[in-house]
Amino acid sequence: MKHLVTATAAALLFTAASGLGGSPARADSPSAEPLPSASSAPSAQVDPHAPGLKLMPGATLAAAKVLDIKTVVEDSNGDERRSDTPADVTFSLQSEVLFDKDSSALGADARSRVQAIADEITRQNARTVQVFGFTDNLGSHEHGLELSKQRAEAVYTVLAQDLTADGGIQFDVRGYAEDFPIADNSTEDGRRKNRRVEITFPKAQG
Repeated sequence: MKHLVTATAAALLFTAASGLGGSPARADSPSAEPLPSASSAPSAQVDPHAPGLKLMPGATLAAAKVLDIKTVVEDSNGDERRSDTPADVTFSLQSEVLFDKDSSALGADARSRVQAIADEITRQNARTVQVFGFTDNLGSHEHGLELSKQRAEAVYTVLAQDLTADGGIQFDVRGYAEDFPIADNSTEDGRRKNRRVEITFPKAQG
């Protein structure tokens, strides 16, 4: 059974006080292109003199920003996660449900999971698909690069077989070893989450 893990609200307005120091936090990502804004509507007006707004003396409000919707749904044991934004879909599959330890050979259950993702790619009429492999930080970086690339290639092979009829789909297949972790590598639970293959493709528009 799947359950909702988190969802950030669309058209969320945030303001920043200039001169307060620091910069907005961001999560590094292997994706090459930034996501488009969720909305092109004019920003809401903010009253800088509102009594509930606390600014340091001399500080001013930065321009308002509209944040994209992002919803994340994962299955009950965390083996599979789906993230949706207005622009694209990302499936993250934990390595343990796809491969044996230190292996890049897909198991029978893994193939059915990948085939279900291929069906979603077809429904979204996606023409570009990214398949990225990741490991934890145990072992050498060189071994992690090789293993993560082999695992991404294995998932790509099944996707390509299932999507042959569609034709014209461009794949980007890469291995990143322990780069771009999504959890703390100092714990086994965190390392398990970092050992994954991510499949990202554009969402149908309109």
